[in-house]
Amino acid sequence: MGKITGFLEFERIEQDSEQAETRVRHHQEFVQGLNRDQARQQSARCMDCGTPFCSHGCPVNNIIPDFNDLVYRDDWRTAIDVLHSTNNFPEFTGRVCPAPCEAACTLNINSQPVGIKSIEHAIIERACAEGWLLPQPAKFKTGKRVAIVGSGPAGLAAAQQLARAGHEVTVFEKNDKVGGLLRFGIPDFKLDKSHIDRRVEQLVAEGVKIRTNILVGDWPDHSRVTNWSTQHISAAQLQSEFDAVLLTGGAEQSRDLPVPGRELSGVHFAMEFLPQQNRVNAGITMPGQIRAGGLHVIVIGGGDTGSDCVGTANRQGAANVVQFELMAMPPAQENKPLTWPYWPYKLRTSSSHEEGCQREFAVATKAFMGENGKLTALKTVQVEMRQGQFVEIQGSEKTWKADLVLLAMGFTGPVANVLESFGVARDKRGNAMASTEADSGYATNVTGVFAAGDMRRGQSLVVWAIREGRQAACAVDRFLMAPGSPTP
Repeated sequence: MGKITGFLEFERIEQDSEQAETRVRHHQEFVQGLNRDQARQQSARCMDCGTPFCSHGCPVNNIIPDFNDLVYRDDWRTAIDVLHSTNNFPEFTGRVCPAPCEAACTLNINSQPVGIKSIEHAIIERACAEGWLLPQPAKFKTGKRVAIVGSGPAGLAAAQQLARAGHEVTVFEKNDKVGGLLRFGIPDFKLDKSHIDRRVEQLVAEGVKIRTNILVGDWPDHSRVTNWSTQHISAAQLQSEFDAVLLTGGAEQSRDLPVPGRELSGVHFAMEFLPQQNRVNAGITMPGQIRAGGLHVIVIGGGDTGSDCVGTANRQGAANVVQFELMAMPPAQENKPLTWPYWPYKLRTSSSHEEGCQREFAVATKAFMGENGKLTALKTVQVEMRQGQFVEIQGSEKTWKADLVLLAMGFTGPVANVLESFGVARDKRGNAMASTEADSGYATNVTGVFAAGDMRRGQSLVVWAIREGRQAACAVDRFLMAPGSPTP
């Protein structure tokens, strides 16, 4: 490595952020990335540890020691090439990935891990500033046509890989803009949508065709979740017009909470609330927008989506925000000898929590209460885990004032009947059944139809979606170019 003793000489450097009391007044990104010297010093901490557990901990298997060394040696141009060799969109992961690579860092055994995420962020920002994100159109065309249904990170990664392999790729998206939950789920203060737009421009320049406002297959009425046109394309039409179809539609079906009072006005899914604010930020008028201004807000669910609701509610001027988590409060510090190099179980405090939030653990909601059809409060009870089951603690009932409740308890599977339209078999969780084994490679039970991302694996991370999109593209390419495959 460039600095043999760097891990002994330098401390971890955290990225600076705008102060909480200031950033809650707007919806723009507030994290200030490392400058050139900070990134080089942080890269110097990377050890010559022999076995790069960080790369194994990263779902896309980023070649982390190599780009760390390149940044230390001030060879940023090669560093972005190494980063792009495994990750199509480091500007996304460098902002919203929870960084399992850092949990797996060898330095994390008895010290603070290398700030790998912040270095990745610095590399892609330098590449953008220098104009290194150029289109890479294929030199030769295969004449094979591929349809990709869904334009989240899995679909976009697959589209780029397949287009660069010379295939004619068309991406179909139900919304009016490309990006999936990157655009309509993740708040702008975590991911500015200009980063998506820049990548879409690159994909189009590489030959990818984008068709928005298109519903593929048979859809139920989900107009309350998002806004889209009613233009439809049948599964049969796609199968007849394309040589292969890749389904990357995500797992957008929100987990519900069927307790008394669920029908009251003021109880909403997180994915009703968050996309509306993103659309307003984009200059789109949203009549009847769900807003938290001046309200007592309760967020049910302690994950990333719940955190996003907290941050958005604070920016809308909520009177106060409370977040419920069903599980008991985790320890502040993980047991490193027991968990390393795996993802640790510990208390995680997000930037949204720092902006103002009361966090409650081991809480189960029993009922929503209201007057004249409108939410006014909810009842809870404390729970504890006994023999693998949650048991209510007698005498722990409590009533909470609530004007707005946001359900952020995760997602249960694909939101539409796309899989049924293609005749794709589902697994026990309702996701597309498609193995990742080398011999079957993301192929479903329907010849020529593949599935990847959250639609196949269930609710997961952006970085896992990128991995699956890339691997599925490889599988589709093998299918299209195999001896005996149909010729155009």
